[in-house]
Amino acid sequence: MPIFILEAEIEKTKVKPYMNAYPADGRKIFYGISSFEMMAMFRRGLFYAYLSIYLRHFLGLSVTETTLFATLPMIANVLCQTLVWGPVSDRFQIRRTLIIWGEFLAAMGTALVWYAHRFPESPRGAGYAVIFGLTLVEIFWSMSNVGWSALISDIYPQKERIAVQGRLASLGGLGRMAGIGIGGLLYDGLGLRYNGWGFHEGSLFFIASAVMLLSILPLRWVPEGGIGRESFNTTRAEAEFGHSDTFAFFIFIVAMACINFGRNSVMVIQTQYLVMDSTFGVSSRELSNIVNTQSAAIILTGFSIGWIGRRIRDRTALILGTILAIASLVLLSATLNLTLIYLSNFLKGVSDVIILSSSYALAAALISPKTRARFFSVFNATFFLSWGLAGTLIVGPAADLLMTRGIPEALSYRISFALAAGITGIGLIIVAAFIRQKKRPAK
Repeated sequence: MPIFILEAEIEKTKVKPYMNAYPADGRKIFYGISSFEMMAMFRRGLFYAYLSIYLRHFLGLSVTETTLFATLPMIANVLCQTLVWGPVSDRFQIRRTLIIWGEFLAAMGTALVWYAHRFPESPRGAGYAVIFGLTLVEIFWSMSNVGWSALISDIYPQKERIAVQGRLASLGGLGRMAGIGIGGLLYDGLGLRYNGWGFHEGSLFFIASAVMLLSILPLRWVPEGGIGRESFNTTRAEAEFGHSDTFAFFIFIVAMACINFGRNSVMVIQTQYLVMDSTFGVSSRELSNIVNTQSAAIILTGFSIGWIGRRIRDRTALILGTILAIASLVLLSATLNLTLIYLSNFLKGVSDVIILSSSYALAAALISPKTRARFFSVFNATFFLSWGLAGTLIVGPAADLLMTRGIPEALSYRISFALAAGITGIGLIIVAAFIRQKKRPAK
């Protein structure tokens, strides 16, 4: 039985968003949130694009163990979003405050992780110090994540969200591209040191911390958010978020879990695969070029997603993005041609923007404004957990198991990529079979 989602569902709650309440401040508000997004993506590209390689090839962790740096922190993030910060945000209707404190505390924690990982005598112990340290840091980042998701919905009406998310993705892509480029240079000390130098000696940790602190500054142009400062009928909004919408949200979350777990499960192990001598043996700088192909695709697609969103429904866009994600994984699994690896990463970038923007718009249409932070924490869980949990439970163990059975290392990775494509395909089937969108009734 199909689940119907009404287009522009949020309009019937008569939300008066900040962009309408304070039109003169609209440009400043977007400058504030876009500057924050650029610096956040710069920090992620700088740090996380190379951390898996450091854990695997410098500290000697297994494939499955390397996925733990994404799995355990993301579990902590999701639990804190859902059980702590989401309810706090909804109870007190605070968004920006959570972002500021989350970034500040995470910046302090990230610097401390470097010191902690230098104490163990064994490389393996150092690796686990990084993993457990980042898990603690993620408790603070979860404050920022849940506040950010709810704030965007507070500020922008339903019809503008897909375009806004696209523009933010493009600007974030610029930051990510710069971060990956600089991270590649620092990873081996500008080619003058050794592979892993940037993490081992701390420069990547400290720069990431500094950028987190700087990202707080543009938030002075951003309103606090929260429905308590908007003018609309919350009682009516709650009444119209009934059982049917809750059930639709559940089906939607199941679909997004499959899509995100499939397409993102290879994020940790893909870089390991590309630098292996038995595959492509790329250098850290060549790797940054490959990964930045994805960043370029994010930038280009982000600026055009608003145009796409005006011509096709969010559900159709989600299906399109998922198909492109599957194509990216199939290419990664099937080819030994480096040019096609670049194409795979380009398709990955295009699909990332389309899936992020369209799924966010669909989620926002199903979530009551008063419970926005709490329900967005559930939606965020499908994304955050997909970075590591699927790698730890599925593709990482699959690769390790195949290698213990005598399958060549490179082929074991490629089979894992094919498995990820299959999981993504299950999500595509759920969206195509069960999710429908009705047109907005004529006024």
